[in-house]
Amino acid sequence: MKPKINYKLSDFPFNHNLKTRWRDLDAFQHINNATILSYMEDARVALFSRWGINYKETGLIVAGIKIDYLQQIEHPSKLEIGSRISRLGTKSFDLESVIFLKGTDEALALMTCYTVCFDFVLNKSIPVFEKIKKDYNL
Repeated sequence: MKPKINYKLSDFPFNHNLKTRWRDLDAFQHINNATILSYMEDARVALFSRWGINYKETGLIVAGIKIDYLQQIEHPSKLEIGSRISRLGTKSFDLESVIFLKGTDEALALMTCYTVCFDFVLNKSIPVFEKIKKDYNL
């Protein structure tokens, strides 16, 4: 069952543009579901880079990902991924991202990425970084 989606690109303070590639197609001639995860990863990495995290000592760990595939994505397509922090915990946060057909509010896929702040030297979770808290309030 599809979740009810009433998102608009303007609901998301962070945006990432991309184009589908011929190699992204599967045997059914639409964008493969695993590739959609890769698109979301590109948007997530672009967003995470704004925080200037030192990944040798501290960083972010993806604890889980949930994706709802709402519509088939055809090639060629221009896409725009909107992202926002949808939940803020003490040591973790959720990143919500939606793939839109560029220039529209037509949602094609929805992802929630459950993310934990982590200290690699101490090998334990740590409080959410202040830069992330600031972006949560956007």
